[in-house]
Amino acid sequence: MKRPMERGMEPGAPAFAAAARSGLIARITAYPGRTLAAVLALHAALWTALPALLYPNLPLDLIEALMYGREWQLGYDKLPPLPWWLVEIAYLTIGHDFAYYLLAELAVIAALALVYAAARPLVGPLGALVSVLIVDGLHYLNYTAAKFNHDVIQLPFWALAGFSLHRALRQRRLTDWLLLGLALGLSLWAKYFVVVLAAPMVVFALVDRDARKVLATPGPYIAAAVALIVVAPHLIWLVKTDFLPLGYAEHRAVLSRGWYDHIWHPLQFAIGQLFFLIPSLLIAGPLFWPRRANQSPLIPAQAGIQGQNRVAADGGSGSPLSRGRADYGADAFDYRIVTWLTFGPLATVLIMAAVSGRGTVAMWGYPLWLFLGTWLVLTARRVLDDLRLARILGTWAIVFVCLAIAFFVNYDVLPRFDHRYRAVFFPGGKLARELSQRYRAVTGEPIAYVIGTMWDGGNVAHYARSQPRVLVDGSPARAPWINLADLKGRGALVVWTSGDPNVIPAPLRTIAADAKVQPPFTLKDRRGDLTVQVGWAILQKQRSYANAD
Repeated sequence: MKRPMERGMEPGAPAFAAAARSGLIARITAYPGRTLAAVLALHAALWTALPALLYPNLPLDLIEALMYGREWQLGYDKLPPLPWWLVEIAYLTIGHDFAYYLLAELAVIAALALVYAAARPLVGPLGALVSVLIVDGLHYLNYTAAKFNHDVIQLPFWALAGFSLHRALRQRRLTDWLLLGLALGLSLWAKYFVVVLAAPMVVFALVDRDARKVLATPGPYIAAAVALIVVAPHLIWLVKTDFLPLGYAEHRAVLSRGWYDHIWHPLQFAIGQLFFLIPSLLIAGPLFWPRRANQSPLIPAQAGIQGQNRVAADGGSGSPLSRGRADYGADAFDYRIVTWLTFGPLATVLIMAAVSGRGTVAMWGYPLWLFLGTWLVLTARRVLDDLRLARILGTWAIVFVCLAIAFFVNYDVLPRFDHRYRAVFFPGGKLARELSQRYRAVTGEPIAYVIGTMWDGGNVAHYARSQPRVLVDGSPARAPWINLADLKGRGALVVWTSGDPNVIPAPLRTIAADAKVQPPFTLKDRRGDLTVQVGWAILQKQRSYANAD
């Protein structure tokens, strides 16, 4: 007798189905947990190696992280400190550029592992694996994640928050509420964007008939207390500095130009996110197509998680999805939780943009879609037979390879032809060595301080042996940890790479008005034929400050 999946099959598919049932697909079906480990290991290895091999200079976000991280502040003028601390720890413990790319991949695979853990009780191990493969199609988790920053580090904390919220609502254990509070607290240390996750969680607890019941228990309030305790040091810092990062956010904001921006800006963000989701939706496509008339969709169990049959830890042949059983281990409440986790943060962003009329940023989408794969698997409610699984894996492999090829082409092939500026080709190492030599030739000392932009000053600070501190943009407000008396007593290098190389830019003259401009020089980019015109000056020691020190 034919297997159900073969009846009514499209022409030419039986041979493919026979191949799918053998070898690799059979092993994946038998051991989805091991398959997940292999996928995560491959992901981490490839996306650590590619930037390490193709980025001759650290990207902007990592230069910024190294410049800020060494100061070990509870807060900075732009964003929370956690990712910058982690980069500094990587520098102190490993000290090689690949460590920063590996750090990014550890954040990504931790998030994907938590997505799997959250999905497994709902859709079985095989369905959870598919959930991860779908999300892995997002460029946020591979192509752009190499540039470790606040967007990347928030991924595991958002995933942990979603995982613990579901468990807390279903099982109501104190440990899950504690974990939720910890996840939300750490998320704020990662990026203030966590508000668009926390807000819909609160709304869900208020409007959902089943979730509302937990408000009569200590759990939600314990979670809130833990979150406040975790973020308390940073909140105190924010108050003491008059919420310094808000000035940066206000400066970067794209203000509304009129009533139409209240419509256009949220629509623009939604369209952009839909475009970025195309690879993930292609991977998920086999869950919904082709539809076979004689194969009924699976109906989620109404009994919920409690009392459901559990499968083997590694997802052996007992997986409901692999066996085609009509039991996902999820009920309507589970589905509403996952739906809210998937679309609640997006809705919050769209509402905020509609109300304010302010512009949005495409990179806000980084953590928004972590539970999309789980939601799609639950929504499809289809038997995950061998043929569907083979198509999903094949599509994921194509997307995975295409993203890697695109990365290679952009950073190795195109630079030979397009002559476009890429920050990772900036001659940061050459700049630092050249300035260190010239500065020492004039002053007889290594560089102790740099006055410049985050990019120019940060490159010198990272690549120079003396590891100088940076007064960002020549503004004490942006670097309040810099002791100006010490800077003036020890002298400083002033550097700029835009504008007239013979004239110190106006923002830098605020502190370095007395600096003596030195002969400019030109450096060639690490790759391609672009050049950098370097202007520099020396702010000599001021003896009165040096003696006072």
